[in-house]
Amino acid sequence: MQTDDASTTAPDVEIESLEEFDQVVARGTLAGYRVQSVDLTARTSVLLSTDTERAVFLGCPMEQEAAARVRAQGALVFPPVPDLPFDPYRGTLYTAAELFEGLDDGVDGYAGTPDARAYAWFQRTKADGDIFSSMLRSIHDDAVSDALDELLTGARVVGVMGGHALERGSEGYAGAARLGQALARSGLTVATGGGPGAMEAANLGAYTAPLPDAALKEALELLAGQPSFRPSVGAWAGAAFAVRERWPDGGASVGIPTWFYGHEPPNAFASHIGKYFANATREDGLLARSNAGVVFLPGAAGTLQEIFDNATPNYYESRGEPTPMVLVDRDHWTRRLPAWPLLEALAEGRSMKARIALVDSVDEAPDALASLTG
Repeated sequence: MQTDDASTTAPDVEIESLEEFDQVVARGTLAGYRVQSVDLTARTSVLLSTDTERAVFLGCPMEQEAAARVRAQGALVFPPVPDLPFDPYRGTLYTAAELFEGLDDGVDGYAGTPDARAYAWFQRTKADGDIFSSMLRSIHDDAVSDALDELLTGARVVGVMGGHALERGSEGYAGAARLGQALARSGLTVATGGGPGAMEAANLGAYTAPLPDAALKEALELLAGQPSFRPSVGAWAGAAFAVRERWPDGGASVGIPTWFYGHEPPNAFASHIGKYFANATREDGLLARSNAGVVFLPGAAGTLQEIFDNATPNYYESRGEPTPMVLVDRDHWTRRLPAWPLLEALAEGRSMKARIALVDSVDEAPDALASLTG
């Protein structure tokens, strides 16, 4: 739906692929549309003959003649930015194959992948005070948020939080994988921080949800040969891609990692990856989108922060009714890092009291989450 205000537009006027572009053009006008990162160099004749008033072209390659004509008609053209290892105007989420492209080329390995090159660019520019670099990061992260919103509209999303240090082959890793599988099989969309450790395990579980039960056990055994992303991200990621190749028809889930922590590469089991430069935006967005609740596995500083980042809107009900929070491992959250007593005290007398639970084992978490829903 178009409006008379050129500064606003409805979501259905976004064009994110050449196929969508051709479909819209067939209806006779591009007026008011937002075209994101679509290569239009082969559509010069269309751009020269179609109404583009109030259209916005974000990072769309096009011939100079076409660019001049659409500008003359009143469109805004933000040209592609050269020599960037990422597309700030992207219209879709990442895939693992995209982020790890070139991993097996035998030249640079992981260092030559788009994921590693984007991190290297971030390291060079994050503190140089260049407003152009910071603007590009912000545009990119906003585009990722937009793509996440489009993907998750109407979905019941459950967040799974946990530490990045959990190694493949451990019982904790296997438990997190069983959790992800159980949640996905219950009809929920599993969303994690998208990194290694417990995050990868939960995405792996969701990946195996539509597969026979034996697939998860076999996958865990295969992955155990590369327990950590240290010392080699390439070997660690390669083991995950080998699992995916053996079982190519895995289920969907979401990973939301960040380049802020360069020591946390994305895992290959999330089908949709929203990777951010700004960690604060990433964490808040992950928790806010977890509308079916969050399960917190044992973790350290990052997981502890996420517990209270999630508790705050539940306490104030700033996002509506409180969403369920399930903390896993009584000993961890009452003795080692005693977040539970504080969370329980915070919830006293508030609506959120009925939406928090502490369980002893990860296998109790799905039922606990279900009991808090409604």
